Amino acid sequence: MEEIFTTVNIVALSSWLLLAIFPYRKWSKKVLLSLVIFGLSILYTTLMISYFDPGTMDQFSTVKGLVALFGNQDTVVIGWIHYLAFDLLAGIYITSQAEKIKLNRILLTLCLVFTFMMGPLGFLLFLIIRSIKTKRLLHDF
Repeated sequence: MEEIFTTVNIVALSSWLLLAIFPYRKWSKKVLLSLVIFGLSILYTTLMISYFDPGTMDQFSTVKGLVALFGNQDTVVIGWIHYLAFDLLAGIYITSQAEKIKLNRILLTLCLVFTFMMGPLGFLLFLIIRSIKTKRLLHDF
């Protein structure tokens, strides 16, 4: 699991760098979606099938249960892959939307850094910036 953790972190960091350097290039999003997100999804699914015990589903209903569930190294790595994949999807969405509204690259990069480090906080920052720039609170996804 340690090797998987190290590998997915390197892949994730490389992916975020690619997204930050080439945010408005279609090929960068295609590479990230077709290779990285797909690869992380396959790895996540494989690990879930191999390591996840369906008998632990009731642990998702309480904080104490979640702490116990994620007290296991295997489960932590599986959960980490889940975060990496979905945060990267949020980053791809942000760059796609930023391109449509012609968002300044500095602001875009700030949103991407926060999304990479703190997921929902970066996504919220982008939504606020987008709303200010477009003068519209709600947008179609």
